Amino acid sequence: MTDDVQILEAVERYIRGEMDTPEKEYFEQLRTSNPEIDQLVVEHSIFLQQISQFGERKNLKSLLNETHANLVNSGQIREEAPKVKVIQLVNKYKRVLAMAASIAGLTALAISGLVTYFTPKSNPSEIAQLKKELNAVKISQKQTQKEISTFKNAPTRPATPGKFGGTGFLIDGKGYLVTSAHVVAKADSIYIVNTKGEYYKAKTLHVNDHTDIAILKIIDKRFEPISRLPYGIRKVRAELGEQIFTLGFPRTEIVYNEGYLSAKTGFNGDTISYQIAISANPGNSGGPIFNHSGEVIGVLSGKQLTAEGVVFSSQSKNIFKALEVIREDSTAGTIRVNSQSSVKGIDRVQQIKKIEECIYNVMSY
Repeated sequence: MTDDVQILEAVERYIRGEMDTPEKEYFEQLRTSNPEIDQLVVEHSIFLQQISQFGERKNLKSLLNETHANLVNSGQIREEAPKVKVIQLVNKYKRVLAMAASIAGLTALAISGLVTYFTPKSNPSEIAQLKKELNAVKISQKQTQKEISTFKNAPTRPATPGKFGGTGFLIDGKGYLVTSAHVVAKADSIYIVNTKGEYYKAKTLHVNDHTDIAILKIIDKRFEPISRLPYGIRKVRAELGEQIFTLGFPRTEIVYNEGYLSAKTGFNGDTISYQIAISANPGNSGGPIFNHSGEVIGVLSGKQLTAEGVVFSSQSKNIFKALEVIREDSTAGTIRVNSQSSVKGIDRVQQIKKIEECIYNVMSY
């Protein structure tokens, strides 16, 4: 192992120009007569160059950040938040990760060259140690590649809050959701966030301002479909006085509320909506209204500003009407709605635990 270190030290001294004339001439003759040494010099030169470039980039970035901060502090430039921006961690770190992978690969080649060079005259213990180090580098390479893959698959998230926020819920585990039409009205882009804080890109398939129903589709490859939803969508009308509850995002954390159906019609006798007695805020718009069996009977729409505690919801039958329109479009795909609730008969806490993973915060941009 001492010879190995000496060889590497000699290579570095030669590359850095630290050898005197006789030593340099001898080493160059050694390079000419020994291809392995020559290859090691080339590989190590590239390795050191990569390290140097990495340091230069890091220093330049630091200088630019410092200059930018000074200009902002002195008032010479103004820093404004971007209107719409999606930050991908892989774009931010891909140069550093690529550099790490390159360094690991070059290190592996260098150690491999040493193994080849010293095999004829080294004892078995030295060869075994070199092979062990080579294997360690290969493992490091695999780990680096795994980290790069992780960054590529990292959740994308908006850099700024949405113009309007609301709630949505799955009606098909393949990624089809329902929310209120006014939540996504005139949106250029839509993101949904689950209770774990994971962001997914979505698009609108159908919007009906009259019924205040919108159907969304998750278009993010990272989304993992849910085989079966725990709740069903009810087709028939709900009954006056039925106990109800809702889950939604009036804040960044999911919030539970409960109440009852106070009228079978909505504002001014509107027959496509209900009046419900429940606490609601703007972020609750688009949230599901469940009965005690865990069946969706409506979609929370809004509240009457002139009357305290008067809240309305679009009836669940409007979801099925929207799906009929979507089915006429052959490119939309097949949407299968579950009508049976698997949380019927269990206590409310357990119902919520099974349901909440299907409820999303909807952010419109």
